[in-house]
Amino acid sequence: QVQLVESGGGSVQDGGSLRLSCGVSGRTFSSYTMGWFRQAPGKEREFVAAISRSGSTTAYADSVKGRFTISRDNAKNTGYLQMNSLKPEDTAVYYCGLGLLLRTSYVSWGQGTQVTVSS
Repeated sequence: QVQLVESGGGSVQDGGSLRLSCGVSGRTFSSYTMGWFRQAPGKEREFVAAISRSGSTTAYADSVKGRFTISRDNAKNTGYLQMNSLKPEDTAVYYCGLGLLLRTSYVSWGQGTQVTVSS
């Protein structure tokens, strides 16, 4: 059974940085795209970033482009999201997922990790 476990969330001040990790077990990690999504209170889950199976292609939401960097280590079955220059509007629960395409067709999800950015 597939399991995705996010870690690295927390509370930071405006302008701070965090690095999220997503550990995957139970599936062949390198067979899937990996993405990060987030959901703020009262809002729908939204796409943040994604990376292709090999890591050669990435995609970002306009709101995080230039501030966030997604990466993966297939040998460690782990994906990452480096978040710099964090803003209060980045506050949300962040979820990692495994998918078939970069922005859609996600088949497995983690439980999420809270990121809170205070001004």
